[in-house]
Amino acid sequence: MASEAENRAAFEVQAGYCDAMAAPITARVSRALGRALTRATQVGRRVLDWPGEPVADALVLRLIGGFHALHRRSADAALTQVFTGTITDEQAVDAALAGGVARHDAALLPWLDGPPQTNEAARSAGLMTGLLHVAERFDPQVEVLEIGSSAGLNLLIGRMRFDLGGVQVGPPGSPVSIKPEWRGPPPPATTVDVTHARGVDIAPVDVSDPRAAERLQGYVWVDAGERLARLDAAIAMVRAHGVDLVKGDAADWVEARLAEPQAAGVTRVLMHSVVWQYLSAEGQARIREAMTAAGARTSVERPLAWVMMEPNRDLHRHEVRVRCWPGETPMELVALTHAHGAWVEGLAPPYETRDYVMRRETSEAR
Repeated sequence: MASEAENRAAFEVQAGYCDAMAAPITARVSRALGRALTRATQVGRRVLDWPGEPVADALVLRLIGGFHALHRRSADAALTQVFTGTITDEQAVDAALAGGVARHDAALLPWLDGPPQTNEAARSAGLMTGLLHVAERFDPQVEVLEIGSSAGLNLLIGRMRFDLGGVQVGPPGSPVSIKPEWRGPPPPATTVDVTHARGVDIAPVDVSDPRAAERLQGYVWVDAGERLARLDAAIAMVRAHGVDLVKGDAADWVEARLAEPQAAGVTRVLMHSVVWQYLSAEGQARIREAMTAAGARTSVERPLAWVMMEPNRDLHRHEVRVRCWPGETPMELVALTHAHGAWVEGLAPPYETRDYVMRRETSEAR
């Protein structure tokens, strides 16, 4: 269990990440909450006595999501001044947020019950970069299995249009077009044909429910107007055509999917983004073991791959890593990316090869 000082310090850690991601309003809110919370409210007591690891649990982002939702509802004039950047003075911001906690204590409390589900469609740029490396090695056809799918926006990966360093992939007429700032060498200039995309989440978000969609939108930082517009377009796609998304445990689901028959000429791909930290150590171990066992059974006709986009807490950026079977090469670091997909940096071979580790230091950061 973290101490009160450690729980308060998590707000400064998160503010540092917001600074690095050009989100000054969210950084200001994070720092102010770290100062303004007291034990006079249920929210304050729960945060200051948080029983887990506050950074790994994304405690700060849980609370900020609730405040952003209140702002989006125009539920509190003082909070709206903070979230629009109308007031920036430290004392005024602290007072507005302290008052907001007091006025909306009951409404904010449920936001602490579970981790944020920041289902950012632009993260698919990093994932598609990984899929291009898989398709270059095997055939263009891939079957996607995604864990931690949230609302299923990344399950649209075969229906979105991408421009990745000049490499065009996906249907040209897609309502969602993703073109991150590209750095470094481009990804393999090949095609990807997503034959089917299925996903699982411990608490999937049904965006056909306006309240559920509002919650998802609350987790997008107020500084990111383009992200909010893209989220609206992706939600519309899901509502119009649906996605194959079920509720369940990630390890159970992966084991069951890997046991199913696989079509010849189609690469089965386990895919995830900003999910690994939320799995238990047991769940992580089971998925690794299941993938290793399935990899040992692969053939050239029925290959297997693992594509992930997960945070490197030391570098304040995310890693795109790829593992392919048949083959003995460990996870390859093929690209780095912004947490929300604003930029992707392709890397040149020889690639770093090692299993994914969120942070090499003892402490965590977000």
